[in-house]
Amino acid sequence: MDLRADAAQRRRLLLDAADEVFCEHGVLAPLELVVERSGVGRATLYRNFADRTDLMIALLQRALDGLECCARDIGERPDGLFLLLRDVAEHIAMSAPLADCWRSMPRDHPQIEVAHARLMAILLPFLQRATDAGLCRQGLDGDDLTLLMDMLGACQRGSDEAERKALALRGCRLLCHALATPAAAAAL
Repeated sequence: MDLRADAAQRRRLLLDAADEVFCEHGVLAPLELVVERSGVGRATLYRNFADRTDLMIALLQRALDGLECCARDIGERPDGLFLLLRDVAEHIAMSAPLADCWRSMPRDHPQIEVAHARLMAILLPFLQRATDAGLCRQGLDGDDLTLLMDMLGACQRGSDEAERKALALRGCRLLCHALATPAAAAAL
């Protein structure tokens, strides 16, 4: 393995460990737990992430990478917005701390602004397709999608991943029904 691939692997190990530790112990868990879980040294953590915020932003970027991949897989489907929202709900259930980070950081934080713009770049074309196909109500916009993301994030109050997933999917169904035209809601 070359040095670049080795460094990328260590970064993935840190992100995986952080996701697990933060899910188990909350986002304020000692970073030493992340180091222990990852199996890499403390210096490697700080070479990759200056602080806890950098680590959380990296987790958020990784989640957006996954959402972009899902969006590519969905393609041009008119109902793609609903499929993406379900994917978001499932990810929120699996990574509750990420939703906490998204909701707790100021909207004008530069990295949150970048992440928000990226999220909207992914979701807005799907909203437009759904609206054009008569699946979504007219007049919905990016502000509505932002509010919807915040509402989905609130579904993470379950005591374990299974309960969070059930709550997130139920919340997603309710929100999708609210977005849909009456005819489309009947098919959801």
